[in-house]
Order: sequence, then C-alpha cells, then structure tokens
Amino acid sequence: MSSKDIPLDVKSAEDHLLKFLAVEGVTGQEAAIAAAVTDELKKAGVPASAIRFDTVNERIPLPTQTGNLLVDLPGTRPGPRLLFATHLDTVLLCAGAKPKREGDRIVSDGTTALGGDNRTGCAVLVTLAETLLKHKLPHPPITLLFTVREESGIHGARELDPADLGGAKMCFNFDSKFAAELMTGAVGQENWEVEIKGKASHAGVAPEKGISATLVASIALTEAHRGGWFGKVVKPNGKGTSNAGVFSGKDGKAAGDATNVVTDYVHIKGEARSSDAAFAAAIATAYREAFAQAQAEVKDAGGATAEVTFKSEPSYPPFKLEDDAPAVRHAKRAVESIGLKPTTMFSNGGLDA
Repeated sequence: MSSKDIPLDVKSAEDHLLKFLAVEGVTGQEAAIAAAVTDELKKAGVPASAIRFDTVNERIPLPTQTGNLLVDLPGTRPGPRLLFATHLDTVLLCAGAKPKREGDRIVSDGTTALGGDNRTGCAVLVTLAETLLKHKLPHPPITLLFTVREESGIHGARELDPADLGGAKMCFNFDSKFAAELMTGAVGQENWEVEIKGKASHAGVAPEKGISATLVASIALTEAHRGGWFGKVVKPNGKGTSNAGVFSGKDGKAAGDATNVVTDYVHIKGEARSSDAAFAAAIATAYREAFAQAQAEVKDAGGATAEVTFKSEPSYPPFKLEDDAPAVRHAKRAVESIGLKPTTMFSNGGLDA
C-alpha cells in the first residue's frame, strides 16, 4: 500500500497536536500529558488493556511523576515487531504554552515557547494508531513508546527495560524538525562534576589565611579553555564539545555568602560530547587534570590546598546507523513515498534512539 492509499485525517492530526501543546508537561512532570495522550489513544480505539506504564520513574535519580507510556498493538499480518517512539516532556520554557493557529502555522502566543519538541511526536504516534485502527490497515505487531525526562538527560530511555518493548526489531524515533531529515546518528555524552572545598577567611583582614574555592575553579576553567578543551573541541585524535553549565555553592545556593569572605565551597557540573565515547571521556579527563593543577596552585599562607573531588561518568553512548541499515532504508522509502528527498543527518544533541 502506498502513502496515497492511506486516508490520513489531517484535521484530526492537527487537533491532536493543538490539544497536546496546551497540556503542561515539562521534564519530570509528565503525568498530565501522559493522561491526555492516553485519553486520545482510547478515543482512537486502543483498548485500555493495551496501554501501560513502566516503572522507570522509580529508577530515575530525579523526581519524576510517571513512568514511560507504552502501547501494544497486535499485528494483523505477520512481520517483525516495529517500535515507534517519541518523548512526552518539554523544556521549562514551554510551561503554560497557549498554542494558536496563524495562517497555515501553529505558534505560541508569544509568552512561552511552543513545545513542538516533542508534542509533535506525540501527535504523530496517536495519529498512527488512530489511522491503523479506524481504517483497519494491515500491519505487523507495533509498540508505541512515549518516554519521560528526555529533555533533562534522556532518563526515560536510559532506564528503560528492553524487555518491555516486546522484541521490536526496528525503531523509528520521532524527534526532529523536518520529515525529510533522517537522524541516523547522534553524539554520546559524558557528565562530570567537581566539588571544591576551600577555607573561609576574612577577605579584608586575613585573605592569606583562606583558600578560595572560586579561584581554584576559575584557574581550572581557564586552563581547560587554554588547552582547547572548553566549548568546541578539535584535537588530532577526535572532535567534540564541552561545557561547564552549573556553578553553585552548597545546596545549589550561591557560591559564597558575602564579598568580604574568601569562598570556601564551589560545586560545578559540566558535560562533554562526542561521536566517540572514548574521546568524550578524554575531554572529561582533561577537566580533571585542569582542576588538579589548579588545586596545587592555590594555597594558603601555610601551604595548604583545597580539597577537590572530581567525578565523571557516561550519560549515554553515541550511535551511528549505516545508510544500508534496514531501519534507514525503510525510513527513506517512507519519505520518498510522500514526494520528498530523504537526507541522512548526524545530531550533536542526545536522542532517545
């Protein structure tokens, strides 16, 4: 069956999107949007017995309202199980979004971001189920997956138990801008964090008796930048990016309480990304060495140094599908069937896929 033979209800698809865009569900707070998606699936004819939630929210190391939403559609013809995936959450900028039509576009009212990432994917998957069931189109067994906390670290996908996917042989993840752009690979990420315990002292009376955690951090980040490890990283043995994104004091508060006190504590969180997991780890190692060097450089009058604790760990691995991979070939044919020319691309952002 070609795409021209599939009776797609465009208005229904747009209505799903408008409804989902108006439901709040920032990362970690996906209960309401999960309920809205579930409601639309049931209206489309999906039996309640086919809809379930897993327990990733119990394993994710951040407060998370609900688990991943999964839907099992029995096959009406033989074939390997297919997995269609998207994520439920949006970034915080989309909280309170009020979508509206503006000509042939759907936009926000200007007070928030829209949330097309990834309520568009939610609408696609619901429309898929609706179309298959309404028109009784033949299909192999299908699993629909709506993940949580993608925006805050791909947690829903990372904590997913593969056994919950029913042995799916191919996955198509909907989280991109244009139908013709096929993301066939993405970078991996290494997370790092450092805790610096200095020594407080009155900055006006006896600064030499203190050990400035702020100074240690500043020297370390400067050294990382000087060495070419901060921001865009290009080395003979690899390419990647890095960032120091969170700079705080105790309990997430400001680093330091007053201008006249030598800062005694700093906590920094950062990341390193690369298409090569080993190189992402190498970037994190460069930061580790920079902080060790800064630790040795900053001393009080007695020669004591700060206590520096550096940790790093992989967040998610990189991946790359070849152009002749079955999933890529299927996706290309689907794009061509609607009159577009498919283009394979590599993402510098993390993907649930």
